[in-house]
Amino acid sequence: MATSLNFDILAISGPDGHLLAGVRKVAGVAQPLDLSASNTHNGFFAADGRMYQLASGPINQNDENLGQLTVGEQFDLARFGMPMVLTRNGQIVDSSSKDLDARGLEGALRGCPTGAECEIQVRGETYLSLPVNSSSGDGYLLRSLQNVDAAGAPMNVVIWKVFVTSGLTSLVAALAISLVGSGAIARPIAAMVQRLRATELTGELPEFDSGTVRIQELRELAKGFNRASTAVRGGREQLVLAYVEFTGSLANALDARDPYTAGHSRRVSEYSCAIARVLGLAEQDLEDLRIGALLHDIGKIGISDSILLKPGRLTDEEEALIRQHPVIGRRILEGVQGFHAYLDVVELHHENWDGTGYPHGLVAERTPLAARIVKVADAFDAMTSDRPYRPGMSHESAVRILERGTGTQFDETIVKAFSTLPAGLRSLVSSSLAQEQSLHNLSDVLTESTAAARVLEDA
Repeated sequence: MATSLNFDILAISGPDGHLLAGVRKVAGVAQPLDLSASNTHNGFFAADGRMYQLASGPINQNDENLGQLTVGEQFDLARFGMPMVLTRNGQIVDSSSKDLDARGLEGALRGCPTGAECEIQVRGETYLSLPVNSSSGDGYLLRSLQNVDAAGAPMNVVIWKVFVTSGLTSLVAALAISLVGSGAIARPIAAMVQRLRATELTGELPEFDSGTVRIQELRELAKGFNRASTAVRGGREQLVLAYVEFTGSLANALDARDPYTAGHSRRVSEYSCAIARVLGLAEQDLEDLRIGALLHDIGKIGISDSILLKPGRLTDEEEALIRQHPVIGRRILEGVQGFHAYLDVVELHHENWDGTGYPHGLVAERTPLAARIVKVADAFDAMTSDRPYRPGMSHESAVRILERGTGTQFDETIVKAFSTLPAGLRSLVSSSLAQEQSLHNLSDVLTESTAAARVLEDA
C-alpha cells in the first residue's frame, strides 16, 4: 500500500493510539516501523536522521472505531521559498538558514509565544518569525525567518538618496521649482503609503506600477518591493498548493471507502470543468471550480460508514445526518488559509434552484455559479454510476432527467450547456474505467486492513 500510494510512512494504530503495525520506505524499500515509536499520528516524526510529516484518520466500521490509519512523507525545509526552522520543545531540529548559529537562534526563539509571530535579535540583526505549523502533539513547531534589517536596507538607502537629493535641490532651486519638485516626490510616496496601509486590511501585498514613476529612486524602490512581494506570494501559493494536494488525497480516500463511488470526486471535477468551458468561465475561476469540485464531498469524512455505505433507503434520521456533510466540509476547510475560494462549492452544492435544497434553502442565483455547476455534475455522475441496488443509467436517460429538473432542482442554463457535450462526457467515463478499477483494489486492501486491525484488537 505504501508503495502504490507513494507514501513514505504507512501505519495502523489501535483505538488507544498504540502503534500496531507500520512500514517506512528507506531508499525505495519498505522497512518495518519501530512499534515503540511515539507520535505516529499527526505532525512530525523523526527516524534515522530523517524528518517526516504525518497525518492520520480514523478507521471506523459502523459506529465502532477500530483504530487509526496514518500516512506520511519525508519533510524537507528546502521546498519552502524562504528560510525556515523546525524546533522541538525549544530545540532546533532542522534549519534551512545554515548561516545562523543554532545555539543563538534557539535562545532567541525561546522568547517567542507559541503560535504567534515575534521579532528576535540574532547577531545584532532583527528577524521576523511567523509560526507555519504547530499541529503536532509532540512538541514540534515550524517557523519562518525573515531578516527585517536585510529587507529594509535597500529601501533605507533609496529613501536616504531621495531626501538628500530633495534637500540639495531645495537649496539651489527657486521656491516655485522647490514646490513643484517636492510635490512630484510627495505624491508617489503618499500613493505608495496609502496602498501599503490597505495591505493591513486585505493581507494581500500590492504590486506597484514602476513604469509610471518618474523619479529614478522611487522607481527602483517600487521594483524592489515588487520583487519581494512576488517572492512572498510564491511561497504562500506553494503552501496552499501543498494543502490542496493533501486534501485532494483525502477526497480520494473518501471515495475509496465505497467501491461503487470510486473516482466520483474526480469525475465530478471533470464534468464541472467541461461545463465551465462551455459557459466561458475565466481560467482562474475554472481552476477554483476544479479544486472545489474535487473537495465537494470532503464533509462525508465525518459521516459513519453504517450510513454512508448503506445499500437501502435511508431513514429520516440518517438522511438528516447525511445532509450535514456540506456544513462539515466547510468547517474542515475554512480554517485553512487559501481555501476560501472553494468553500461555496463545498457548502452549497446541494442547494436547489427553487429553494428546496440544503443546508440554507437558497433560491436561484443566490447560490453561486460554481456550486450550481457542481450540483449538475454531481447529479449526473450519481445517476450514471452503478450502485449495489441498481445499475447506472445511460447518458441519454440521465440528461433527460436533468432537463426535467430545470427550474426546480437545476439551473436551466447549466443543464443546456451540459447537454451539448455528450461525446465528451462519454470519453470522460470511458477514460475513468482503469483508474476506478485501481480504486476498487484500494478499497479491498483497506477492507483487509480493517479486518486485520479487528483481529489484533481482539487478540
